[in-house]
Amino acid sequence: MRDSRRMPVPVGLDGLRVDSGLSKLLGLSRTVVADLASSGDILIDGVPASKSDRLTTDSWLDVTLPESRSIADEPAREVEGMDILYSDSDVIVVDKPVGVAAHPTMGWDGPTVTSGLRAAGFRVSTSGPPERQGIVQRLDVGTSGVMIVAASERAYSLLKQAFRDRTVDKTYHALVQGHPDPTVGTIDAPIARHPGAGWKFAVRSDGKRAVTHYSTMEAFREATLVSVHLETGRTHQIRVHFSALHHPCCGDPMYGSDPKLTEHLGLSRQWLHAVSLGFTHPDGHYMVVESPYPADLDHALTTLRRDNGMLDG
Repeated sequence: MRDSRRMPVPVGLDGLRVDSGLSKLLGLSRTVVADLASSGDILIDGVPASKSDRLTTDSWLDVTLPESRSIADEPAREVEGMDILYSDSDVIVVDKPVGVAAHPTMGWDGPTVTSGLRAAGFRVSTSGPPERQGIVQRLDVGTSGVMIVAASERAYSLLKQAFRDRTVDKTYHALVQGHPDPTVGTIDAPIARHPGAGWKFAVRSDGKRAVTHYSTMEAFREATLVSVHLETGRTHQIRVHFSALHHPCCGDPMYGSDPKLTEHLGLSRQWLHAVSLGFTHPDGHYMVVESPYPADLDHALTTLRRDNGMLDG
């Protein structure tokens, strides 16, 4: 049975074409969104929408998503910009670029980590559900950085347990709007699916416990660069928690970012990067793997530093 979702159009997508806006919102390719529109699977305020129709803030979207695929059905596909940070017979650690999904999912026909690894000749563990074999951790399509994949069956079992036991040290850097107060703190707030928007999540009393630790690294007039350590790993956790504090990630229209600041910084996705992952290797030794900022996030920081008189020119 196909999955249907309903939500209002976020402010940051106002005026965009359906194919462009829903691609950003849902993590689907524009081609898939266009196919959904032509099949009558996208409704705006109850009326079938074409791919070229314009989105209007607070209009209601109803989308019926395509069925999910399994890794076995996925062809090997080279992923441009996906570097291998570390690999052996047990684990593969990649530097995931933006615009790449962790594994096959509903409606996504773009590149995936799993297809890229197959194209590069890597064997991935066959443990786990068919659509995400070997996947012990995921990053959103719009989030870049360090991601680990199990290559062996023992690694899959041990790493899944390590993530459940919260012994993996996950560090992200995020550029959030405004200035979080206090400058160093912990956000302990449960997260559940948003009641009125099937693709979003929200802080809710009936949600699962979610804990985010953060500290300020660099403050600007418009935004703050923070280092984030996740104690738990809920879907969209960093994005939801900072949005709940009224400090959404820059470039994240789903959770309330300012479209003018997004445009000024040259962002086409949320400023959120997984900078390091510390874990115990299946052979018993502890290791840390790190990822540098990609060019688009570096550009946004350079723009802010120049705006704030921190750079010449």
